[in-house]
Amino acid sequence: MTMIPRDRADFSAIVDRPALKLPGGAKVIVWTIVNLEVWDIARPMARQVLPAPTGVPLLPDVPNWAWHEYGMRVGFWRFKKLYDSLGIKPTLSINARVTVDYPRVAQACLDAGWEFMGHAYEQMPIHKVEDQKAMIERSMDTLEKFTGKRPVGWLGPGLTQTCETPDLLTAAGVKYIGDFPYDDEPTEIRTAHGPLVTLPYTVENNDIPMMIVQHHEAAYWTRKCCDTFDRYYQEAAERPKIMAIAIHPYISGQPFRIGYLEKVYEHIARHSGVLHWNGEQILQWYQGARAGSGA
Repeated sequence: MTMIPRDRADFSAIVDRPALKLPGGAKVIVWTIVNLEVWDIARPMARQVLPAPTGVPLLPDVPNWAWHEYGMRVGFWRFKKLYDSLGIKPTLSINARVTVDYPRVAQACLDAGWEFMGHAYEQMPIHKVEDQKAMIERSMDTLEKFTGKRPVGWLGPGLTQTCETPDLLTAAGVKYIGDFPYDDEPTEIRTAHGPLVTLPYTVENNDIPMMIVQHHEAAYWTRKCCDTFDRYYQEAAERPKIMAIAIHPYISGQPFRIGYLEKVYEHIARHSGVLHWNGEQILQWYQGARAGSGA
């Protein structure tokens, strides 16, 4: 029988857990996640920058499809240049269909050594998928065929999941997910096929809710990311922290926003004891550190 999300994880106050340790006395892990998606022009667009006249969606929705397309044609390459210059290899939250529709972009990420994390086959809520099991398997198989390695991570589109999603994910080989943004540290949830690790993906240092949903200016998002980092760095005197930065090329890759993303990394670079890790590296550290702590 499937479980509701609350039944999958026991409540755990962060102050009651043994403090995990990072190698070399490091303080903060910065987990950068770049989201690459396919918006099928035959369906309503996943996001809108320009509302439809009178509020009634029209198909094809060319202006909003083209807004997303700009991210793949132009915005992504600003990301690529930035992370190449910083020597950071982000986690790629990728619709598997990107490898089919945008192989040039997917190949650039593969060649640069970015981690591929499953993000469904194409961008639509999990709840709207007719055969969720088949979609998950298709996504994982497609990414494995393209990269030569089966992904270990998963992020639902819009962090969506049904009550059965965690069970289907572990059956398909997923080891960690970002769909439970309820903690500053990794946790484990129960599934029908063994434990599944949750990593602390953020919903408030994500450029969609900040700049597209809540309409904050990019400078505010930069300040929020820097404030988050500063607090984590301070709290790391007691226990290390993980800071996720989630971005989309059609948003933060715009010419009037990319500089504000750069400022976040400039601020972080002024501090010692920072590790820029992908999701799989965080997973491996957590599993080892937890075993070592006896938790």
